[in-house]
Amino acid sequence: MESTRLPRKMLLAETGKTLIEHTFLAASQSRLASEVIVATDHSEIEQAVQSFGGRALLTDPSHQSGSERLAEVAAGFPEVDVFINVQGDEPEISGQDIDTAIGRLQSTPQAVVSTLATPIRDPHTLMDPACVKVVMDAVSRAMYFSRSPIPMPRAGVENWIDFDPACFFQHIGIYAYRRDYLLQIPDLPPARIDKIESLEQLRFLVAGWPVFVDIVPGAFPGIDTMEDYQSFVRRQTNG
Repeated sequence: MESTRLPRKMLLAETGKTLIEHTFLAASQSRLASEVIVATDHSEIEQAVQSFGGRALLTDPSHQSGSERLAEVAAGFPEVDVFINVQGDEPEISGQDIDTAIGRLQSTPQAVVSTLATPIRDPHTLMDPACVKVVMDAVSRAMYFSRSPIPMPRAGVENWIDFDPACFFQHIGIYAYRRDYLLQIPDLPPARIDKIESLEQLRFLVAGWPVFVDIVPGAFPGIDTMEDYQSFVRRQTNG
């Protein structure tokens, strides 16, 4: 509700549905998720979710991240082993992508966190600090996340940007967690590189957690500004 760039964005409803309902419905397309729950710290969002028949849980407003909010919810579901964190402002998230993140934890016992990435083919995106980049090792474990271009193309971006297979990957901010690790997040101390880059997921790497990254064809656009929202409305209107 308190988004600085687009206040009250979760309740915008120019399409006839609120933004949070669009995201709820998109996440509900997952075949592997057993339930979709909206975790919120605001009663208006809770009421909006209940009005379309969804389930919402009120959480502590003092959480510093979505992961901490999710950990509070997870504490109430001791029978559930895997939880997925989807941002409420991503109404075009793919159910298939959610299933990819879940599937990684199901197929890889050593994975405790899974996330997604997509190839970067645009030099401007590679250089944009708002685009978080990730480098993986040979078995798809994250080695580092950064707002800087990684790996740094010393010989020039143009020599590598169109290389096949791709050399650069944009991190997509969806996470699947094993419950035991998720519950540790509120007490996991921030790392220096986490503070420098302003990227919470770096503390997982510093703590030695195996974070696995699967590649998907494209990123789903989040809604950060009114321009983003109007573009989403046009896509909805035009089918």
